[in-house]
Amino acid sequence: MAFRFFGFKFLLNFSKPNHPLSSISSLIPLHQSISSSLHTPSNSSHLDEHLILRQITEILPLPTSKTTQSEPESKSVDGFLSPEDKLRGIFLQKLKGKAAIEQALSSVSIDVNVDVIGKVLNYGNLGGEAMVMFFNWALKQPMVDKDVGTYHVIVKALGRRKFFIFMMQVLNDMKLNGIKADLFMLSIVIDSFVNAGHVSKAIQVFGNLDDLGLNRDTEALNVLLSCLCRRAHVGAATSVFNSMKGKVTFNVATYNVVVGGWSKLGKVDEIETVMKEMEVQGFAPDFNTFAFFLEGLGRAGRMDEAVEVFGSLKEKDTGTYNAMIFNFISIGDFDGCMKYYNGMLSDNCEPNIDTYTRMITAFLRTRKVADALLIFDEMLSKGVVPPTGTITSFIKQLCSYGPPYAAMMIYKKTRKLECKISIEAYKILLMRLSKFGKCGTLLSVWQDMQECGYSSDVEVYESIISGLYNIGQLENAVLVMEEALRKGFCPSRLVYSKLSNKLLASNLTERAYRLFLKIKHARSLKNARSYWRDNGWHF
Repeated sequence: MAFRFFGFKFLLNFSKPNHPLSSISSLIPLHQSISSSLHTPSNSSHLDEHLILRQITEILPLPTSKTTQSEPESKSVDGFLSPEDKLRGIFLQKLKGKAAIEQALSSVSIDVNVDVIGKVLNYGNLGGEAMVMFFNWALKQPMVDKDVGTYHVIVKALGRRKFFIFMMQVLNDMKLNGIKADLFMLSIVIDSFVNAGHVSKAIQVFGNLDDLGLNRDTEALNVLLSCLCRRAHVGAATSVFNSMKGKVTFNVATYNVVVGGWSKLGKVDEIETVMKEMEVQGFAPDFNTFAFFLEGLGRAGRMDEAVEVFGSLKEKDTGTYNAMIFNFISIGDFDGCMKYYNGMLSDNCEPNIDTYTRMITAFLRTRKVADALLIFDEMLSKGVVPPTGTITSFIKQLCSYGPPYAAMMIYKKTRKLECKISIEAYKILLMRLSKFGKCGTLLSVWQDMQECGYSSDVEVYESIISGLYNIGQLENAVLVMEEALRKGFCPSRLVYSKLSNKLLASNLTERAYRLFLKIKHARSLKNARSYWRDNGWHF
């Protein structure tokens, strides 16, 4: 009887829903084997028990520890890092040999494209050799195009960090690979040398354009002059300009580049000299030439002459009006600025983004918020959409003083136009709203930020936590802090101490103690991550 009870109990345990049977017919041979075994002599009960167990396991496999317990998925120790950080982390391991480094880069299992290459090269502290080695490996990836646009990224990154030996090496490799440079590549190379103060080297590059596969023509000369004048090396640009007379054909743009360079320095005499020479060579000054001339007069403080020259012009365009508007902005005369702005509208000259940006920035700098918002509304009504960087600058200035009401107006209006808001602008808004206790608006902006695809970092969480505990919502503040801790962010000691003190003051001692334990654990993880970053991210 004991064996009979054991057999049926064993069947009942295996007939639960957690182990469904494939078909009812599979029970027939099992029932027959159990019946035959129950009628066997008692001295062979031990053998029959093994027979029953073996037949049961053939039909209903016994669950093992591997199948019943779900193992947690293994997570990489560098899972919290971005793709570019993972790729840069390879070079912290000090691997020996090109093959070992390329094998380690391939083991990261990241879809490398031009954007990822730019993030790896433009940030971090990779050396020139490491940058070139990574770029050569990236060129072998299937999603990377082997064209001049891809080489723009590496040349610009090397030139910005003054790795000129490696930059010229990459240009030589590009030529060997049959890729021809363009004028934008020329501007990157020349501007890198000029920015580092190597003006003679930049001019030498222009003299050896055959090495880049380019012709020494008017467009290439204009690129060189533009780079020199942009970096305030107008004297060197004038010397090149004079030395190229008769060797390279000039056009109106060539003269305008030199005039624009002297205009930024307020050298009116030099501007007039170039304009006279321009007329002698048979070129008539265009709107850009007069705009530079007017701007130069304004920088020299000769506003009366600028007004007189502007009045003598028979035809005017947006550039010439902008020059006069900028001149009056520079001396703080907003009445004169608005006078020429209204004159621009009456002459059917449409203001451009430069007009609105300069005017709004000037109004915000002098805290004329109402006038700035009025111009901003006119800009949007005319269909002029500001870029992301311009919106960020407006919000940043408005949040530097006063309540965030005006900043929120600009934010909401640009959001209606589906303009892209930068993560920096969101952080500035969240910090300002948190300081003034606008909790409802704070959470709404936070939700919009997440809907735009931005992930919250420690600065965002600190602003949310501060805004919540400032208005007494301690429980919600604790929940947000716990969410930040779960995502690997450890708020600063100042934010935690303020929240902890408010919890203790509200007799929430147990809640404060549990939060303390979580903070303690999170800080240990933060120290571990810092150690990983110092000693290499991959183990």
